[in-house]
Amino acid sequence: MSETKKVPKRGLSTYCFYPMMDVNMDLEDIFIHMQDMGAVGLEILADGIIENYPYPSNKWLDKWFALVDRYGIVPVEYGHWVESRLVPGREASVEECLEQLIRDIKLANFLGFTCMRTKLSVCDEILTPVPNWREVIKRALPYAEKYNVVMQPEIHSPSKLTDKMIMDYVEFIEKEKTKYFGFNIDFGVFQDKEVEGMNRPRFMPLDPSKPEDIIPLLPYVHCCHAKYYNMSEDFEETTIPYRKVIDIMIEHGWDGYLLSEYEGPKKTDINHCITQVRRHQLFMKNILGK
Repeated sequence: MSETKKVPKRGLSTYCFYPMMDVNMDLEDIFIHMQDMGAVGLEILADGIIENYPYPSNKWLDKWFALVDRYGIVPVEYGHWVESRLVPGREASVEECLEQLIRDIKLANFLGFTCMRTKLSVCDEILTPVPNWREVIKRALPYAEKYNVVMQPEIHSPSKLTDKMIMDYVEFIEKEKTKYFGFNIDFGVFQDKEVEGMNRPRFMPLDPSKPEDIIPLLPYVHCCHAKYYNMSEDFEETTIPYRKVIDIMIEHGWDGYLLSEYEGPKKTDINHCITQVRRHQLFMKNILGK
């Protein structure tokens, strides 16, 4: 009997629904849409979803676990920030950054997440992390291992998958021999067509990574932001070579979660985000066959 081919799994980020959150939608509404679309994997932005973050009440926690169980949701990625510039005039110390990381590692684990989109402060327009990132992450690794949560900086445009900072991350992973630090690759790095109705910032030229650039990084990728800017009426993403990227992932046996994340033009119609995420999920379902 032939072995079943590994393919990525579908999920989404609550960021898809941000225009509607606290307007006419709550967390259960998102879960209802997810169940209907067959998108089981979830990313949250912790400070926007967790009531009284980072100290949720027992009432909120009870509701969270009940909803996750009721709708068959898989908590995949916990989005958070390591804030290095909370105090005006100085960078946070390693100990201050570590305190934030440990707090979020524990909370992510408690809520059922297995990885975190660990957003490090940056020091330039190409998103190079602050110089002390190695020390901060190294000291957090024992906690990440203890609580079984992978820390993942997001590789986001205008960064490219061949940039020096990516090689620095890989060198760090291999030197520390760790499975608890990796990448979330945002598909916006592959964007090769402009988005109608959006003005690209001066420091973000359309200079995409090649789909094949992801190959050497796949062993370190635990989930991806399946970024989409524009889903057409015939269920195609018009700005990113999705099929090439996903074909490469399948060819190399990558079976993590692709988390839909909308970052297209802001519309006055708040229902626009629902239309776009549903089209994107159908688009990925057509590619993946499930």
